Amino acid sequence: MHVNEKHDQVSGLRNIINSKPIKVIAVTGGKGGVGKTNISINIAQTLTQLNQQVMLLDADFGLANIDVLLGLRAKKNISHVISGESTLEDILVNTSSGIKIIPASSGIRKMAELSNQEHYNLIRAFSDLTCDIDTLIIDTAAGISNDVLNFSQAANDVLLVVCNEPTSITDSYALIKILSKECGVTRFHVVANMVKNHEEGKSLFLKLHKAADRFLDVSLFFDGVIPYDDLLKKCILQQKTVVEYFPSSPASIAFKQICNKIIQWPIPKSMGHISFFIERVIHNELLMQEVVS
Repeated sequence: MHVNEKHDQVSGLRNIINSKPIKVIAVTGGKGGVGKTNISINIAQTLTQLNQQVMLLDADFGLANIDVLLGLRAKKNISHVISGESTLEDILVNTSSGIKIIPASSGIRKMAELSNQEHYNLIRAFSDLTCDIDTLIIDTAAGISNDVLNFSQAANDVLLVVCNEPTSITDSYALIKILSKECGVTRFHVVANMVKNHEEGKSLFLKLHKAADRFLDVSLFFDGVIPYDDLLKKCILQQKTVVEYFPSSPASIAFKQICNKIIQWPIPKSMGHISFFIERVIHNELLMQEVVS
């Protein structure tokens, strides 16, 4: 297919997207084990309680765990969409609490290494979604894989989860550095997880901010802390969300404070349900044009 024809496909795809602006938030972390997925789930739940229509995309395509943490039994997942067996509407899981979840696959290696054509097929699948949403939360994989960078670059906002471990700070700095220098991402919201108190969380943020401010041209915003909470750990073991079952717990109160800030984040002026994917396609098309010319 000629490059111009591919570009026409992208332009045509823009016309069939729901034009309602939505917030697209990529929740990510420099390393595994910082509680990123649990934060994604509880933020989604809290925003739903605040009358937001929320969709949660499990973007750790090869090692999915959102369905496990919520005790869901998804018969199909995003691998069936990419293979052409199902539509996104077919695999969409509506939880009893109101969150719309797009489950990913687990233990399928090729899902962690999608080709450009497979990404394009996923775009076409998103274009057929008819459900109304206000916020799309993307729970990325950990680290600096291409999928993590692509999702973070394409989202409106990046929420970076850190914890009180030296490797969490160094790996978070590395992720910020790559996203800023290679992907043009310059704004990062930071949440400190599993800390004793606000002061400990703020100290972690300041360490990260000091290094980023010295060596990188980025802006970091401290959005709060999620304190260590035995009730939160209990809910994880019981495959429940703490904000739903223990709304007065320290962690639940912290999630609500963070989500009240998220609601105040600016709404994009021209975002559709899948434009975070489309931006990547357009970028790839432009690169192809440069190679051909």
